[in-house]
Amino acid sequence: MGLMDVLGGLTGPKAPKSGDPLMDALLPMMRKGGAIGSLGGLLGKFTSAGLGGQANSWVGTGDNEPLSPDDVEQALGAFEVDRIADAAGLTRDEAKNGLASMIPGLVDKVSPGGSLPTGDLGAVMKGFDFGPILSA
Repeated sequence: MGLMDVLGGLTGPKAPKSGDPLMDALLPMMRKGGAIGSLGGLLGKFTSAGLGGQANSWVGTGDNEPLSPDDVEQALGAFEVDRIADAAGLTRDEAKNGLASMIPGLVDKVSPGGSLPTGDLGAVMKGFDFGPILSA
């Protein structure tokens, strides 16, 4: 099940927007069939890029380890970063910087108690406050 399935279709045609173009560009890529595919898919990209310790810290209950813009590009690849940047109307560097500050908080927020979501979080995500993630 992809993150967007878990979030109850947060970015579907009638879904509310987060108010942040970068978040609105990233989340559809995390839908089932999207370029990233799921929360597990996102974490897998960072693990495969040698950044598993950082990714695990975002899921765990301790402090979130930071992510650099270059780490984002290493894990997601230049093509996906460019796609996100284009969809958000940003430069590649702006997208990398924004994703680096946003991804740890996003993963942390959707993995309360230190575990990945296993069921439908649609009810939990209603009224989800993106503010802390977007201002990180």
